[in-house]
Amino acid sequence: MAENGTGAVKPPAAKRDRTHYLYIAVIVAVLLGIAVGFIWPDFAVELKPIGTGFVNLIKMMISPIIFCTIVLGVGSVRKAAQIGKVGGLALGYFIAMSMVALAIGLVVGNILHPGDGMHLTEATKEVGHTAAKDAAEGPVDFVLGIIPTTLVSAFTEGEVLQTLLVALLVGFALQAMGRAGEPVLRGVEHIQKLVFRVLGMIMWAAPVGAFGAMAAVIGETGTDALKALATIMIGFYVTCALFVGIVLAAILRLAAGYNIFALLKYLSREFLLILSTSSSESALPRLIAKMEHLGVSRPVVGITVPTGYSFNLDGTMIYLTMASLFIADAMDQPMSVGQQIGLLLFMMVASKGAAGVSGSGIAVLASGLQSHKPALVDGVGLIVGIDRFMSEARALTNFAGNAVATLLIGTWTGEVDRDRVHRVLAGDLPFDERTLLDSSAEDSQVPTPRDGGTKEPVGA
Repeated sequence: MAENGTGAVKPPAAKRDRTHYLYIAVIVAVLLGIAVGFIWPDFAVELKPIGTGFVNLIKMMISPIIFCTIVLGVGSVRKAAQIGKVGGLALGYFIAMSMVALAIGLVVGNILHPGDGMHLTEATKEVGHTAAKDAAEGPVDFVLGIIPTTLVSAFTEGEVLQTLLVALLVGFALQAMGRAGEPVLRGVEHIQKLVFRVLGMIMWAAPVGAFGAMAAVIGETGTDALKALATIMIGFYVTCALFVGIVLAAILRLAAGYNIFALLKYLSREFLLILSTSSSESALPRLIAKMEHLGVSRPVVGITVPTGYSFNLDGTMIYLTMASLFIADAMDQPMSVGQQIGLLLFMMVASKGAAGVSGSGIAVLASGLQSHKPALVDGVGLIVGIDRFMSEARALTNFAGNAVATLLIGTWTGEVDRDRVHRVLAGDLPFDERTLLDSSAEDSQVPTPRDGGTKEPVGA
């Protein structure tokens, strides 16, 4: 350390945060993608593999990150009952919020009647039946699908719920081993550091992925689909915004005492990443890291976030409701309230596990209609043109819902540092982006296996 003129020791200069430029580059890339999509639509469509490749790179890291986070969280808790309490509260909350989202979608859909005046073509009918074939067959297959073929196949197949099951089993086993399991926990901690370093390398490709994804969707849809289906698209966006800004905001304020807009600002970079890729899964690793930094304990984050990505799908629930009513109106086959409720309760079950996958909403929608009112499957193709844009809204809403859920569950179980939450949301303890995105950064925020939290960022 250098000395100043008075003989006092100067603190080391903080490294410049280069990641700020990365997210500026993402914004520029999105705007360029939109421009290319409108100017050279045929060329833009050919860029789709670029966006798909980036999302696939992120998804490649999901399983190891979830595994490490849950194993460290569960393995470091002395009493298994605490994990059961967190999981039980989380599932109960997820089910309740899904019902609220369904109800809101039903009300808005029945008020707007957005499908009036649409027309079917033979090509449109074929799209619906193809999507129905690609969807899961039912809730039994969903439950059986949680069980992996082997202990390691959950990682190779990229199934979030399978990874969650394996990680819970390993975590509880290490918990039962006591001190004998501590070396394994330390090993998993080192693996977690490695995984986040690899993620940091991938994130530098975000501007390229955002450019390809946005150019392709604009090139494919142009303005025709947007004009024809503007009513349902705008209605859906407004409904999602009201759900987050009123429903989730009220719950977070009344139940935990936090301001949702401060939380959304804290997660602004993650929302930008989701907006550019149309997949909430692309921001899952960062949500885990940032919620731990916020002050929520590692066990709560490890259980709530991965589980929420399969069971807490607020945006998807609203989408399925409004899309179903849109199709029924467009085909002049309106459903009674009883039919609407029955159909959407089925879709609530069928949609579990679909979060994070761009375009999965179409398959779930087609599957639900095929099971409850097959005549409506012909109309699924009507909504395909704008599904990519609606996918962004439901991914953003799902992500916001999971962030709120994690903070709520942490508060209800007493597993959150409230003073730290207020300091982080106020900007006094900023998240050190170099932890995830700069391979030369110090390990200033990597959680230790026993503390259930995170260290202070450098310079905090």
